[in-house]
Amino acid sequence: MSAPLQFAIVVLLVGFAISLRCSKAFCGYQFTAWIVAVVVAAMIYPAQFLHVGTFDMRNKWVMLIAIQLVMFGMGTQMSLKDFAGVAKSPRGVLVGILCHFSVMPMVGLALTKIFGFPPEIAAGVILIGSCSSGLASNVMAFMAKSNLALSVTVTAVTTMIAPLMTPLWMKLLAGTMVQVSFFKMMVEIIKIVLVPIGAALLHDYLKHASPRGRKVVYGVTACAAGWMALLIFGGWEFLQAHFADGALAAIALGGFLLSVFLIGPVYHALTKRLTWLDGIMPTMAIAGILYVTAMTTASGRDELLKVGALLFLASVLHNTAGYFFGYYLSRAAGLDKNSARSVAFEVGLQNGGMASGLASAMGKLGTVGLAAAIFIPWMNISGSVLANYWAKRPVRIEQETTEETEAKTSNPDSIGKHRMSGGGMGKQDGS
Repeated sequence: MSAPLQFAIVVLLVGFAISLRCSKAFCGYQFTAWIVAVVVAAMIYPAQFLHVGTFDMRNKWVMLIAIQLVMFGMGTQMSLKDFAGVAKSPRGVLVGILCHFSVMPMVGLALTKIFGFPPEIAAGVILIGSCSSGLASNVMAFMAKSNLALSVTVTAVTTMIAPLMTPLWMKLLAGTMVQVSFFKMMVEIIKIVLVPIGAALLHDYLKHASPRGRKVVYGVTACAAGWMALLIFGGWEFLQAHFADGALAAIALGGFLLSVFLIGPVYHALTKRLTWLDGIMPTMAIAGILYVTAMTTASGRDELLKVGALLFLASVLHNTAGYFFGYYLSRAAGLDKNSARSVAFEVGLQNGGMASGLASAMGKLGTVGLAAAIFIPWMNISGSVLANYWAKRPVRIEQETTEETEAKTSNPDSIGKHRMSGGGMGKQDGS
């Protein structure tokens, strides 16, 4: 293919992505169009994406900040009220969690056996199947007019327990494919997922906190700032000289968790002065996932040329299996149809940003991270199609089940305002 034709293809795809913003019918596919444009551009011009001058764009700190930005943007679309659904619909939440953290890792493993992927690419398929669900599932549940409250709650809970479940499945299913350290992966998930989301949720808490609650938070913030300053100015060297590696790892983990009380209040203070800040976070998160996707594609270009078609087929099968088993296992467990539709989205749509971040932390963005780069656009396309299909076929109200009653009393209004103000964000994580 000639150089002018390659350039024309990239320009055409970018122009198409921009044009979707002006279409009411197809604006929901704009993020997917941007993903496709970025993937194609990175395949054609990998060197230009990977280096700017002498600077390596895959620098681990830049990648970490980009992924944390994605997760923080995800966190700003969540609320502490999202967790209230656990008490209001415990059976639906339990079914959603069990389906999510059983179906997708096992289906991922089965597909790696069927297609015979190289070990590191196979590990990437299992990795994305082992991650939590993403906010895309909440947007799809809203579009499908299914049980939004249940969808939001399952997303929130699977995200919080991912530091345990994701390393566990990776150790069990992919431990022979790549080196997996349960503790190191758990710490990485805390760094790239729980810290930014926790900071965003603390910001949400401060919006409505009582004066006493604010004093407690700001008191912890002052202690955290003091601790960080102590570590910077010689404290860490002292600890290294007097503590074993295990103790140092625990101290470092505590430091990461304390950073929530620095980032959250600082961001909350900024939003008081910059009232538009919350509004642009979904866009910033989208930019972050586009950057990570570009780096993943450019790094793994040669591998993608070998297995790209099979990896795409695997993504279609993996995603379809999630919808199928999520829906029918929920129905078998006694959930109503609207709740089963929400669980189908929760199971079928994975957090691709988390998978990319973990692949980068492992130093295997160009192999382990490839599955996320392929799965993300397809999950957005299939999710949108299924959501529109179900929206046109609403569930007939025949006899209310317990889950339907609980869903109506769960008051998802506060949830909906977060999701709908950041609909584009919801589609970013795949996610």
